Amino acid sequence: MQVIHTIAELRQALARYDSPAFVPTMGNLHDGHLALVRRARTLGDVSVVSIFVNRLQFLPHEDFDTYPRTLDADCARLAELGCDIVFAPAESELYPQPQTFKVQPPAALADLLEGHFRPGFFTGVCTVVMKLFQCVFAQAKGERHAVFGKKDYQQLMIIRQMVQQFALPITIHGGEIERAPDGLALSSRNGYLSPQERAEAPQLLLALRTLAAGVLAGEHNLAALEHHAMQTLAARGWQPDYLTVRRREDLQPPTEHDLQPGRLVALGAARLGRTRLIDNWEF
Repeated sequence: MQVIHTIAELRQALARYDSPAFVPTMGNLHDGHLALVRRARTLGDVSVVSIFVNRLQFLPHEDFDTYPRTLDADCARLAELGCDIVFAPAESELYPQPQTFKVQPPAALADLLEGHFRPGFFTGVCTVVMKLFQCVFAQAKGERHAVFGKKDYQQLMIIRQMVQQFALPITIHGGEIERAPDGLALSSRNGYLSPQERAEAPQLLLALRTLAAGVLAGEHNLAALEHHAMQTLAARGWQPDYLTVRRREDLQPPTEHDLQPGRLVALGAARLGRTRLIDNWEF
């Protein structure tokens, strides 16, 4: 496995391959990330994982400076998995000058849910992903593949639409959520949880599944269901941002016609102590 730190070296290493399969990450890898890498290894003739903590997607009060950076351990896990290339650029390499050109996703999709509570987040995501795509795929002669986790449901949808609207010749694959035995979605931020918080954390998924079950049982007063879900978590000491049911196709509130199995997703974000967790449940 090659560990590469510059764009020039990355392009040189990729020159002899036709069809890269790419997994962008911010490092501190867990089994969810590794599942995405396993998927990537089946898709192309070379697997590339980027490790880069992207300042552009953090708000001033968020955890950019303290976000776990575990490059050596990450590389060891990726080598064991059979990854071909790790691209771990310094900030000065990916952003040698202030990144004043940015990719602005449409407000109808990017300013709700996560985008409402983290304004500018998806602009930062789209900008770095577009730049990483140029680093990895610029020379590819064959099919191009990129794999993103479905835990970041809204992000996956935005990336897919970005690729479509810019006519990028890249196939975007969504990797299913990897969960701990008690149902908690794997996340780098789970490491921030105290033992007591870790024991409580699966309640977020339970709240989303309960919300979905209410809809499937025929309760169509979504506002009441969502309010009850929020109040239930709050009573347990959480600070919920949202628990909501949306259409899978565009994350808009469903109509009566949409309230049937196979069209909906329950999404939630809530803070437990100092840790903000997100999850979703398709139904």
